[in-house]
Amino acid sequence: MNVKYSLVALALMSGSAWAQLAETAGFAGEISLSTGFYSVESNLNTHDDNKNLNTTSSGAPNDSVSGGLLLPLGNLSYTFGENLNQQFYMGTSREDIATGTLAFEMGYKYQLASGMIIDASILPTIMSGEVWADPYQATNRQTTDEDGNAYRLKLENIAGSKFSVDMAYATKDVENDVLGATEPTLRRDADAFYFKTDYKYMVDQTTMLKPRLSFISSDADGDANSFKGYGVELSYFKFLGRHQFALTAGFDTRDYDANNPVFNQTREDDEMSLFAAYEYANFMDWQDWSFISFAGFNSSDSNIDFYDKNELIMSVGMNYQF
Repeated sequence: MNVKYSLVALALMSGSAWAQLAETAGFAGEISLSTGFYSVESNLNTHDDNKNLNTTSSGAPNDSVSGGLLLPLGNLSYTFGENLNQQFYMGTSREDIATGTLAFEMGYKYQLASGMIIDASILPTIMSGEVWADPYQATNRQTTDEDGNAYRLKLENIAGSKFSVDMAYATKDVENDVLGATEPTLRRDADAFYFKTDYKYMVDQTTMLKPRLSFISSDADGDANSFKGYGVELSYFKFLGRHQFALTAGFDTRDYDANNPVFNQTREDDEMSLFAAYEYANFMDWQDWSFISFAGFNSSDSNIDFYDKNELIMSVGMNYQF
């Protein structure tokens, strides 16, 4: 039976110095639908149940908010060129999902003769959402829109090696920044630059380790919301027949530029994350169908208790490749 390459298999293949962008020319893609559970404990979570701050806990986060979720994900690509070395794509990439990044992306890839891949894309939704107009308001907080774009450039298998770099520039605009209007140092409109480098280490033919180092610099209109951050991350990929696993652990630290006048402290955050993904290919012997599941946990500890947070997500679903 012909088993299409899937989550971990694709990640392992990308570790080689030279591999085509696709098996055949033309369109290809996949679509998945998952259902799951989430829990968020954070003062910045904009759920309706979180409108009022917990005034009895010395600024610590509100009680967790939880619920069900439905996740439609997928991607579509068109590969062309004499050596199948060019590709347009859109959607959420498998490698990003495997390491915990769920973001819609549109881009173009070009592969050089050395095997190096130049990948330029835009992420039009990753900076968009809702935030509290005044996050420190004790009761009946109101939301406002947060908009922006992110532009990404990835260089994979640099000069035929297993080193890659991932760079992004992002903008963020808070539509009705109530607090920032009265306290300029707390304005949240920002420009950010992100840099990550990783190395694909093949333990054996079915196992890969990928360590990463990252840096982020966010320049907000308010100095108290400007910061620099550093991170380390390690991903483990394993391919055992139809079973495929990915496990990622990360640690990040962020240091802010100026004193937050609400708390009379300069904010410092430490963040730990764990993410696991599993896929069973040709589920129930259905060609091109697979069972998928992932779970993630993220915890941030700040010297200002107001910014502490804990997040949990778990899901199961089905994926179809075409």
